[in-house]
Amino acid sequence: MIVPRWEWRTFGETFGEAEERLAALEPTRVDESDELYVVSRGGEASIKVRGGVLDVKRLEQVSDDGLEQWRPVAKAEFPIAAAGVASLLSALGVESPALARDALELDELVEVVSQSSDLIVVPVHKRRAHYTFGGCAAELTEVRTDALTTRTIAVESEDPALVRAALRTLELESQPNVSFPRGLMALVGFGARRYAVVDVGTNSVKFHLAERVADGRWRQLVDRAEVTRLGEGLDDSGRLQPEPMERTIEAIAGMAEEARAHGAEAIAAVGTAGLRVAGNSADFVDAVHARCGVRVEVITGDEEARLSYLAATAGIGRVDGSLVVFETGGGSTQFTFGQGDRIDEQFSIDVGAVRFTERFGLDGVVGDDALTAALDAIAGALGSLDGRPLPDALVGMGGALTNLAAVKHELATYDPELVEGTVLDLGELDRQIEMFRTRSAEQRREIVGLQPKRAEIILAGACVVRAVLVALRRESLVVSDRGLRHRLLVERFGS
Repeated sequence: MIVPRWEWRTFGETFGEAEERLAALEPTRVDESDELYVVSRGGEASIKVRGGVLDVKRLEQVSDDGLEQWRPVAKAEFPIAAAGVASLLSALGVESPALARDALELDELVEVVSQSSDLIVVPVHKRRAHYTFGGCAAELTEVRTDALTTRTIAVESEDPALVRAALRTLELESQPNVSFPRGLMALVGFGARRYAVVDVGTNSVKFHLAERVADGRWRQLVDRAEVTRLGEGLDDSGRLQPEPMERTIEAIAGMAEEARAHGAEAIAAVGTAGLRVAGNSADFVDAVHARCGVRVEVITGDEEARLSYLAATAGIGRVDGSLVVFETGGGSTQFTFGQGDRIDEQFSIDVGAVRFTERFGLDGVVGDDALTAALDAIAGALGSLDGRPLPDALVGMGGALTNLAAVKHELATYDPELVEGTVLDLGELDRQIEMFRTRSAEQRREIVGLQPKRAEIILAGACVVRAVLVALRRESLVVSDRGLRHRLLVERFGS
């Protein structure tokens, strides 16, 4: 009986804690093999030949959290009947040419496959160490083609819950799931084209890696943020400080390394509010380029607002009537007013969570007077919103908004699909503001749904969001999980 298995795999040079945990176990076996893969641009089926036996697997389904279920659909020895060859090529999404022979040996099959521009034949040598971990089959594999090498780690089981549990224990949840055919295509530069975007903000660095498949659609591989507090001390000094700069440069270098390990052809990087105002932002840009070869482009507040607006409208769908999209950051908040895809006005205001956290000491327990003073100051800074028409819809973006939504839903594991479209009203904001202001940073870190590194600035972020609602006379807003990085990817690397 053929039983499909749920699989997770990623590629890279090292795998940190996961590799150490597996290395501490006794492998069930270690083997080496020479294999031949036939893969298609679609990446949803593959043919493998090992030891003279042909094996075909097909992607059955993908779970909401990215696990893939693969089913073995054929296994045969050579020669392969012509009808069987046609069936194999069909599984790869390619029509079989007319065959002069009733059956084909391996070299004849390779000759037929090589005639299609949508298929590629890749000989590989593998050295695999197999383990049993958490009820799953796991393996560490060294892969070598004629000129290239890589490593891959995989976990699989018939039970997807076991795979998820093993990934959590191995601390691999944040890594992309890349099937062996797609990893092999990336290694040899065939199939989908991959690109990455890095958004360098005042508080966090956001990383987005995606591949553009043959029909023009984008498939997200990685979307994450790392809190580095680049703007720490900027408000007082007007300059980026050495330690925040080093933290941020290290994060960007790691993201660039990850993008290149997954075959990204190019990396676009932009900097926002903190880099716009810092007197030494050029030094930071040069240091990033020297460290990892990535050139950070500092964009204007208007451009940041435009990209965010178009990303939000693409994510939430069409909104009838007037729409305001705002994105909170560590150093500024961007506003865009429009209708549908039409942008009527856009601007940036120097109201950010890092700035007001430092100014009013909002990183710990805060008294009523200090909170009132902070809210009043934020409202004053947002004075340009006063007297504007009531918008039909208000959409909020950025780390503060997504964290507020995650806290509302008590998400122990962040779920972008649940966060997207979350409604936050004044009552919920007031509840969370009261919860944050009565707790120290360490106590805030225990709140389910709150990213620990945002504990110091979440109160200021919530206050900014509340002040925007009040200024625009709205009772609620809709949260978008998307950001300027999503739109930048499309504009820089193709729609």
